[in-house]
Amino acid sequence: MSLKNYRIRDYDFKIILFAVLLSVIGVFAISSAMGDTLAGQENVKKQIGGIIFGTVMMVITSLIDYHFILKFRILIYIFNIVMLVWVLLGGHSSHNAQRWLNIGAITFQPSELAKLLLILFLASFIMKYKDKISSFHLLLVCSALFLVPFFLIFKQPDLSTSIVLIFIFSAIMFSSGIKKRIILIVMLIVIPVGVAFVSYMLNPDNGVLEGYQLKRIYGFLYPEDYPDIAYQQNNSVTAIGSGMLEGKGYKNNQITSVKNSNFLSEAETDFIFAVIGEEFGFRGASVTILLLFLISLSCLSVGIRAKDTAGAVICAGMGTFIGVQGFMNIAVATFLMPNTGIPLPFVSYGLTSLVTLYLGLGVVLNVRLQVKHSVNPLDEFTLNFNGKGPY
Repeated sequence: MSLKNYRIRDYDFKIILFAVLLSVIGVFAISSAMGDTLAGQENVKKQIGGIIFGTVMMVITSLIDYHFILKFRILIYIFNIVMLVWVLLGGHSSHNAQRWLNIGAITFQPSELAKLLLILFLASFIMKYKDKISSFHLLLVCSALFLVPFFLIFKQPDLSTSIVLIFIFSAIMFSSGIKKRIILIVMLIVIPVGVAFVSYMLNPDNGVLEGYQLKRIYGFLYPEDYPDIAYQQNNSVTAIGSGMLEGKGYKNNQITSVKNSNFLSEAETDFIFAVIGEEFGFRGASVTILLLFLISLSCLSVGIRAKDTAGAVICAGMGTFIGVQGFMNIAVATFLMPNTGIPLPFVSYGLTSLVTLYLGLGVVLNVRLQVKHSVNPLDEFTLNFNGKGPY
């Protein structure tokens, strides 16, 4: 589709607005978390530069027909695997994990980009074989293609990203138009197997999880017995609770501040939500959650009206990516799940995650530019649930 066929009224400006607003909140929170040191100021400048670069790339990507991008599905998949293998063989290690590549002066985290690349690849693959998507053979092939990058990321080890990938894959398969009876059969198999697997992983000698990962789970289940493991999340909850309704104020100098007392570890990344909760209170935290929800919902809404299965899959994948990762980060900060170490979309410090998210939204925006018109979303969802629609 050429540029002249796009209609400006089909451009979803609210998605851009939500993403930029969320990123601005992130800049303020990162600036406060890292302080006024030279290094802190430099990182804030990098984050602002990442927002500008990401926004520009999002706009450019939104004007490129997503079908053109999907033509390179084989190269996309190979590039994804090569990057992940490179990390395992020669990546940079930090905090008990090997997840980063040093390319010159740039530190790059391939597992963040891998989420988007996997979404694009599966969207193209499913579109090509959409008439056979409910066959056992094709489901097996899709699962195998998913498990390769999943296993490479899990071995870094990166349990949090692995969990997000499972949700993304589930959303993609649901949005592919797979028959309802297949979904029910898979759920009947996967749910009990999943429960049994989780129970097995809680065994100290499971051989699946790393020792520090198992300790984090125990620290969540038995915080009184593992205070040294649970202290990060306990401090995070204290910080959020102390912000109450209006917060203690941006860059406040109160001695009762958990952040100011340096009791928040990884405040600019994993526990950025605690900084927001303490300084901007319930109102600031609610605005952050609302913006995340609106971005995720907007992606899903575009997918419902997508003109083909590939567009629906892309939007379902991105909506799930943002929604699930946002939920997991906030759940960790509020002690609702074990500490997993995952960034808050558009908010946490980290250029790889930030730019990847903006690129993903760019593809969603292009899907929006090519939507079907005069479609009742409720009717579309009903068709999908019966296995007759793209969702």
